[in-house]
Amino acid sequence: MRLTGGQAGERGSSRWRCYAAVAAAVAATAGLGSVAVDPASAWYRSLDKPAWQPPARVFGIVWTPLYAGLALAGGRVLCRTQGRERVGAAASLAANLVLNASWTWLFFGCRSPKAGLVGTILLDFSNAELMLRTGRVDRPAARLLVPCVAWCLFATGLNGSIVLRNR
Repeated sequence: MRLTGGQAGERGSSRWRCYAAVAAAVAATAGLGSVAVDPASAWYRSLDKPAWQPPARVFGIVWTPLYAGLALAGGRVLCRTQGRERVGAAASLAANLVLNASWTWLFFGCRSPKAGLVGTILLDFSNAELMLRTGRVDRPAARLLVPCVAWCLFATGLNGSIVLRNR
């Protein structure tokens, strides 16, 4: 994909393809991850959860803008990089999306809060790496990731609490 040189129309078209590809990957992540979620299952309802856990409907509401910010940040970075820097940014984003979708499968699909905790800790590290890498290219894009990083840290605490309460 060529993002520099050429006519203005070519650059604009490449930019839109770049954003569209990232948005499609993020949407696929959201869809794939949501398939495993079942807060109404008897297994999940039987878990001892902390009083500070938000209602199940809040998670979908919160993740929608978080995923939008992730898509926008990823698009901005991939449109502003080339060569090795773009490959690294794309790999970082891809790993983050895989870890993001994996958490629901580890926690709900495997019915394992412990596996979910491992997954969310890995996601926290991936979030930090993605935000640092993004910040080197585009600081406003890195700031778009702050709410996602914060929410995932909250989710890690919540998941850890569930593990401790359900030994």
